[in-house]
Amino acid sequence: MSPEKEKRIVIFASGSGTNARNVIQYFQQSKVAEVVHVLSNKKDAKVLERAKSYNIKASSFSKQELVSEEGVLHLLKKIAPDVIVLAGFLLKFPEIILQEFPNKVINIHPALLPKYGGKGMYGRYVHEAVIANGEKETGITIHYVNENYDEGAIILQKKIEVLPNDTPLHVAEKVHILEYEWLPRVIEDILSE
Repeated sequence: MSPEKEKRIVIFASGSGTNARNVIQYFQQSKVAEVVHVLSNKKDAKVLERAKSYNIKASSFSKQELVSEEGVLHLLKKIAPDVIVLAGFLLKFPEIILQEFPNKVINIHPALLPKYGGKGMYGRYVHEAVIANGEKETGITIHYVNENYDEGAIILQKKIEVLPNDTPLHVAEKVHILEYEWLPRVIEDILSE
């Protein structure tokens, strides 16, 4: 860790890690904090390669290790992150970690919660549901994580218009722009409080 950067960020992701990459790049230019570790529940997730390409530690874990005191929780206690960011992490986050790191775990969701949240509502499934239901707007929600999927206190929501001829892919592209702009800024604001 750089001596001038006092705050530590850990990212959890399950897939390709475009939001993780964006956060890593943002904090490489920041004096506030840095990403110190990326964790994934999939050992072949592209996010792990992305992290290593930036010389950031990257690890995978099993479902059992996620809920075990000797697994992920033990590692997080050693790292002592100031914030844990779920960026496309698809498993329910365990209470044992939430209890150890109260109000330090945030998630980004590609819809305006409470709409289109909950188990199975991620990525293209959210955008397909938004289009199927004829929504006029959607967006992103950044929120604290609690014991239930997508129900923690909302930190920030940003909206985009859904046009009549938008496809789920169009919506995804517009939502990604919001995610890339706002997730690093919210993390920085939380760490600056």
